[in-house]
Amino acid sequence: MDPAGATSGDLESRFMAAFKASEERGDVPLARAMEVARCVGAGEGPNSELGQIIVSALCFENNTPSLWKLLDQAIAVRLLSPLHIIALLTARVIPHRRAQPEAYRLYLELLSRYGVALSLRDFGSSRDKITKSIDDALQLSHAYGIEKIDFSYMIVFCVLTIIIRLMDGILEDFGMQFAFSDKDANKSGTETFQDMDIDPVGNSIDKRKGHREQLHRCNILMTLEVVEKITADKKNKAFLRHIYLNMPEKFNSLLERLQLIEVHKSTLQSLISGNYIWAKLFANVHEVLDGEYKSNRFGLLGVLVDAGLSGPTFNYCLGNDRSACWIPFDIIMENAMDGSHLYAISSVEILTELTNTLQVFNQASWQETFMALFVSALRLVQRDREPWEGPIPHLDARLCMLLSIVPLTIVAVVKEEVHNPYPRSSYEYDLGTNKLTPRRDGLISSLQLLESYTALLTPPPSVINAANNAASKAATFITNFRNGSSSLGISGQKKASSVKAVGNMLHLIVEACIARKLIDTSAYFWPGYVVPYATSKDSMLIQESSWSTFMEGGQLNGSLEKILITVPASSVAELEKLYDKALNGSEEEQRSAAKILCGASLLRGWNIQEHAVRLVVKLLSPPIPAEFSGSGNSSHLIGYMPMISAVLFGVCSVEAVHIISLYGMVPEVAAALMPLCEAFGTFPPQSIHRTSHVDETSIDSVFSCAFLFLLRLWKFYKPPQEHCIAVRGGTIRVESTLDSLLLMHNHRIAFQDSGSIVKSNSSTDSPKTLSGEPVYVDSFPKLRAWYFQNQACVASTLSGLCSKNPVHQVANKILDMICRKMTKGGPVSGNLSSTSSSNISESPVNCAEDACQRIFLPAWEVLEAVPFVLEAFLTACAYGRLSSRDLTTGLRDLVDFLPASLAVIISYFSAEITRGIWKPVAMNGIDWPSPAANLLSVQLEMKEILASAGVTLPNVYACGPVPMLPLPMAALVSLTITFKLDKNMEYAHAVIGQALENCSAGSPWPSMPIIGALWTQKVRRWHDFIVLSSSLSPFTCDKETIAQLIRCCFSSFLSGSNYHGVSSLLGHSISTGKNFPFTIGPGYLYVRSCRSFHDTHFVNNMILNLVVEWTHELAVGRACNSSTAARLLSSRSSLASAASAVRKAATLGATLLCIAGGPLLLQVLYEETLPAMLLSTGDSGGGATGPATAAARLLEGYAMAYMLVLSGSFIWGTGKTSPAYTSLFTTRRARSVGMHLEFVAGGVEGKISVGRDPVTWRAYVTSLVGLLVRYVPAWILEVRQQTLRKLAGGLRAWGESELAVAILQRGGTESLGLLVEFLM
Repeated sequence: MDPAGATSGDLESRFMAAFKASEERGDVPLARAMEVARCVGAGEGPNSELGQIIVSALCFENNTPSLWKLLDQAIAVRLLSPLHIIALLTARVIPHRRAQPEAYRLYLELLSRYGVALSLRDFGSSRDKITKSIDDALQLSHAYGIEKIDFSYMIVFCVLTIIIRLMDGILEDFGMQFAFSDKDANKSGTETFQDMDIDPVGNSIDKRKGHREQLHRCNILMTLEVVEKITADKKNKAFLRHIYLNMPEKFNSLLERLQLIEVHKSTLQSLISGNYIWAKLFANVHEVLDGEYKSNRFGLLGVLVDAGLSGPTFNYCLGNDRSACWIPFDIIMENAMDGSHLYAISSVEILTELTNTLQVFNQASWQETFMALFVSALRLVQRDREPWEGPIPHLDARLCMLLSIVPLTIVAVVKEEVHNPYPRSSYEYDLGTNKLTPRRDGLISSLQLLESYTALLTPPPSVINAANNAASKAATFITNFRNGSSSLGISGQKKASSVKAVGNMLHLIVEACIARKLIDTSAYFWPGYVVPYATSKDSMLIQESSWSTFMEGGQLNGSLEKILITVPASSVAELEKLYDKALNGSEEEQRSAAKILCGASLLRGWNIQEHAVRLVVKLLSPPIPAEFSGSGNSSHLIGYMPMISAVLFGVCSVEAVHIISLYGMVPEVAAALMPLCEAFGTFPPQSIHRTSHVDETSIDSVFSCAFLFLLRLWKFYKPPQEHCIAVRGGTIRVESTLDSLLLMHNHRIAFQDSGSIVKSNSSTDSPKTLSGEPVYVDSFPKLRAWYFQNQACVASTLSGLCSKNPVHQVANKILDMICRKMTKGGPVSGNLSSTSSSNISESPVNCAEDACQRIFLPAWEVLEAVPFVLEAFLTACAYGRLSSRDLTTGLRDLVDFLPASLAVIISYFSAEITRGIWKPVAMNGIDWPSPAANLLSVQLEMKEILASAGVTLPNVYACGPVPMLPLPMAALVSLTITFKLDKNMEYAHAVIGQALENCSAGSPWPSMPIIGALWTQKVRRWHDFIVLSSSLSPFTCDKETIAQLIRCCFSSFLSGSNYHGVSSLLGHSISTGKNFPFTIGPGYLYVRSCRSFHDTHFVNNMILNLVVEWTHELAVGRACNSSTAARLLSSRSSLASAASAVRKAATLGATLLCIAGGPLLLQVLYEETLPAMLLSTGDSGGGATGPATAAARLLEGYAMAYMLVLSGSFIWGTGKTSPAYTSLFTTRRARSVGMHLEFVAGGVEGKISVGRDPVTWRAYVTSLVGLLVRYVPAWILEVRQQTLRKLAGGLRAWGESELAVAILQRGGTESLGLLVEFLM
């Protein structure tokens, strides 16, 4: 009979017959096993049916010692799969361990022998059948919620299930009552079977009972030993850790049991003598939970990966070696102060990601992390404590970073601890896997230690009063508390004495943290926090404040309005009342409330600044009144015009706009300004006289301010090539456009509507407070038409005027109006070499005479025609039909007529300068303004500034006896110096300054000194700002100058002591005082100029090469300082010290690279630059040999890997990030990391020939994988499984099996099959 066609009953009958016959013959166990296998038709390899038959016979009708011996022999000769048999016995024997202690003991013996040596050969060709049989026996699919379990899942879940059931047995045997979350899933069956007859000798019932009780107690200890043995096995540990990392909710079932055992450990230890076994079991599980990869700790590569990571440090010191690892804080914060760039993402989110990244990479305590964050922010403030004058963000923006952005960042970091999706159980904490102090405790201790930094805590002059008030508030609170005052707030302070105290920046920081509920008022009682020096009954604290008057119903009259504009609000309620007044008050109240909200509360209301920013942006999108009919072409925005005008002119300052951008509200501002521009640009002017004066609210003034504000949000004047991505050798930066800003705004709206924003990292709650619908350019036809026309004008030249075209007809009308005005005004007198603002700052024709000449058209129609007017002007001037003086006057008349036309002038002239088709004109003081009076001095000062940073310029300033500029640039510069420098034109100057810098980059290099010389003649108080801005111009086009600057950044930071590293890099202060020239750090020049680097690929290669060069220099230098060079390789501490120094160089390189090019430059680093370097045969060691060179090559690979992973973490984050951050930065992560690891896998397999030294290559690969596993395991989840397979195989060939296992464990649930295959 064919065995394949036999039923299970037939097979069992044949098995029993063969077994009994063999037993009667007295065959040895091996012969019995072979005979049984032959009779049931078992082929080669393990047979699942045979295993089920034997276990079924054992449980429990034929329970003889000979059958157990047969089972053991069948497993040994691989007739049966050991895991299969163990799984079947687990389901049948464990529930009856008390009634059948002999069977349970034999089961434990088999488990101890075969449960820790699993192999793929144990399953043979019956893998699928065995998988299904084990699943059916242990109910794995049901227990773990898997519809169809595969082989790999069966292996790991079978191990976990056996451990859990054995532990349940221990707890039950000790009489413990427990109810676990998986009690039904992992509950054993409770079938009743007859007792097993293991002992053939008949004994009395009493002896048998006593024997079984003794055996039962022994079984408990043996069960514990078996569990410890299973968990000690390396393969099983790897399986358990994979479950813990990728399916933590399933691993919790084991943690629950361990927690219960931990609670009752003393009781259990008294019942059984196995204390050492408990300790070993807990140690095994601890290793599973905290089993981060530790790369061959006693090898060289292990020292590199673990360099400086012996444990978290709890002290931040400016002079210690670790302080340099926090340099990204200083650079990123200084970079955020660049007024030429507005941020579409909140600095809170950027700093939150950076804080988490540095805390992970530096393996620091939260105390040290927060200390470093505060110290960097304090240095940021001190660097500009007495700022110069100029249209750039100054002290208010820096204080915003210290007192608002940083506290909000800490709020987000603390929230992450609370909202961890899979919080660690208390058992994990008991095992000591969370040795770091809680984040809030780390914050408190960092604030207390901050008091020792007296130099950094000295308040700038403009902040002394605020610091003293904060200290006085704490002193008054303490006094009232000790006097038993029941009311400790403002109302209580009115009735009690106030105490004056001297404050510093720490008092302002503490108040900011209290306002965000990070700490409470117990901080006032810290030793030495308050030092009172006077008691007063009539100080400001006990007087009725102006804000109290307003909240109690006071009218916003002139005097109260002036005070509230200069004094920031202290509560959100005050801001909300202002917002309500701005929307629903009288016209005068609306205007006053808007001005107040945009005043000190926006600029210096640090404790509630995020709310002020949000409300100001909301005012730009007022709701439609209930009584608004909407008839005709009217807009409800016209009714809000006084309020909107006050808001626009109130926030148009450089400082205010930059503060708004620090909160990431630029996309929301753009979405709010577009309806304003569309509406106010569609209506014709209300009055004859068009004006931009702030006190004369008109449709044109509101439109012009809104339009120029909107255009400031992106580089609208950039030439076409700046919006492209060059393939090789050019810029790869894509500037923000209106489309990208709207895309981000709509993404935030969609994310909010999806309801996914449950635990956002953003503390500003900006996504939660977004209102309205998605915004698209197509919804605004007038704005859309101009937007595309502007792009067309930037991309190509214009056609000539045609009388039949309506746009050209408008252009002709504008030309006629300007020409008639210039004719009536007569020739402009005076020498144009004199550029004082009183010369041509107003139109020479009064309003009454000008009334008949004005055209009355909506602003959009005028803007559409302006490019043709400009082309006519330039052409006429180029051919001598229009004098340069008349050209300047005509341009100024055009701006006076419609200030918004300034944007078209800038855009058109920028494009024409880039094209290079206009001849240069002589800036001789006759036809055009002359810079000769101070051009040489400006050039000399520029050289001195650059020389102070270590940059030497060639003498390329000489451009003939008379300076020359292209005609469009000369016209633009001449126009800009005609504007008054008052608050009314602040919104225009913010656009002009950046445009001039951009235009200079598109013309011959010496143009910026000429522009700077002209502007220093006009505005002498801006001298320092203008000269410093001009000093940045060489970095826009000269590669050698850029290379010098980058080299100086590395040398200034890495040479000398750590204490002076940051100061040498960024400078102590950028304030000049009365001394000139002043010293500027190379890092400061880099931060201000890096966005203008055209060849960012060159910068990429330069930074990477410098990291490698400094690695060799540091390695060789330390080797020379050692007693012997060989010590660097032989001494673990020496190599770790060298690796720590190398990390400084790599950290600086990663930071400089990220701020220069952002995500796109990082993508090039991963996909092109670093692979090209590894493929090259370049050797920074110069062919030298010896221990120092070998160590340098080893460190070189580590440095490249560290810089790569760290720079990626800066841009992409270490794991899950906030929605806004993810949408901007992490979309390319999977592609870039995947491509790079595929390249590495090809090199490891030998399919790609690597030119670098083998020591460097191996160090690079091992360090890269080790850093990925340790710091950014979330990235590995996005890597292709085939790539992981190649990497694991190559690492095993190198003897790095543990590292291979670690990367497979981090590959997600999909990599489980690879892990099982690798280990078995």
